[in-house]
Amino acid sequence: MAMNQTPSIPSMLRRDQLFHLFNRFSVIVSLSDVKKRIADAVRDDNQEAVAVTTAIQEEIFSEMGIDSRFGISCLGKVTSFYENDLELMVRFYKFVAAEEMACDEAELEPYEFAEKMNNEHQLHKMQLEMLKHMRTLHSDDQSAILDKLHEQLESAEFDSSASIMSLEEIQEILQTKGVSV
Repeated sequence: MAMNQTPSIPSMLRRDQLFHLFNRFSVIVSLSDVKKRIADAVRDDNQEAVAVTTAIQEEIFSEMGIDSRFGISCLGKVTSFYENDLELMVRFYKFVAAEEMACDEAELEPYEFAEKMNNEHQLHKMQLEMLKHMRTLHSDDQSAILDKLHEQLESAEFDSSASIMSLEEIQEILQTKGVSV
C-alpha cells in the first residue's frame, strides 16, 4: 500500500539560487536605465529607493521561477541559515552593499554621493592598512583583535566607521593579552 507523501517544501533558497540572485542584481542595478528608474521613483513618485530595489529582487526571483515573497523572506534568514558558509556570507554582504549603494545614489545629491564614495574609499584604505599590520602578527593575536573588532562593530550597530582600529588600539589589545607589538 502506497503511503501519501507530500513533497517537501523548501525553507530556504539554495546556495546556487542565492549566488544567481546576487550576481543578477549586481548587474541590473549597475545599468544606467535601472539607476534612472530608482532615482525617478524616489524623486517623482516619492517612493523609498529600497522599495524599488526590493521590486527588482522580486523580478529576479520571478525570472528564476521562485515565488517572490518566499525569496524575499529567505533574504532575511541568510545570515542565520548560512552563517558558517564564508563564501556565501561575503557574497551576501556584497549584495547588501550593492543595494545600499544603489539606494544612496538615487537618494543623495550627486556631490553627496561622491563624498560618501570618497569616504568609503578612505575607510577601505585604512582597513587595508590595519589588515596588512595584522598579517604580521601571530594567529592568536589576530583572533584577539578580530574578536575585539567584532564587539566594537556590534556595539556600533555595524557602522562601518567602527571597522577600524588604530595601531595604538591594537597594541592595547595585545598588551592586555600579555603581548607587545
